[in-house]
Amino acid sequence: MGSLLEVIALHPADAEAAQEGGADRLELCASMEADGLSPSVSTVSAIRRATDLPLRVMLRLSDSFTTNGAELNRLTAMAQSYLSAGADGFVLGFLTPDNEVDVDSVASLASTFAGTPWTFHRAIDAVLEQRPAWRALRTLQGVDCVLTAGSSLGVGHGLDDLCKLAKEDPAVAQTMMVGGSLQPEHVPWLYQSGVRRFHVGSSVRQDGSWTKAYVNSRFVRAWRNLLDAQDTRA
Repeated sequence: MGSLLEVIALHPADAEAAQEGGADRLELCASMEADGLSPSVSTVSAIRRATDLPLRVMLRLSDSFTTNGAELNRLTAMAQSYLSAGADGFVLGFLTPDNEVDVDSVASLASTFAGTPWTFHRAIDAVLEQRPAWRALRTLQGVDCVLTAGSSLGVGHGLDDLCKLAKEDPAVAQTMMVGGSLQPEHVPWLYQSGVRRFHVGSSVRQDGSWTKAYVNSRFVRAWRNLLDAQDTRA
């Protein structure tokens, strides 16, 4: 399959630039200082009007990877509001206090929007053991993508582990979407390992700024061209 390029969008201007640059999908979130929290419903509606790209909306209310019943109830209601506003999917992920995948909480939330695809986000990079975590994700309904850098410190630190995981298991490679300080020089190694999904955020903004710059369509186009070149060589 051809490569997928997902871009983080915080508002309509981001979405328009990402689409102009050749993005395939958008992740919508807010509060990047907390590594991405749920955006407002009005933001999702505005971005939906600005683009026809698929939109996956973050379901996360705090900078923690743990959750509780009250928070899950809020997220359940928010998910339905996002769907009404034009969301095509979601981004979520919870861990237990022991830093294992919180299968019960994730499954409970995902069951409330059955049939809607979703991404398990970089909480996977905070687990103690990667392989059991990936096995746990396979038991969950609807997850078709796992965003990972291979390390909580970013792709530069996790590249070798990502490549090894992808080479060992084609199903993991097919599900894996790599992002988190992703650099162009990482792409060929990941591509050779079977990875075809890539996720960018600060790297498509001037000076990498979340607060002072919108997505730059030229930067997105550079990533698009890089991935297309890999697809052509395959």
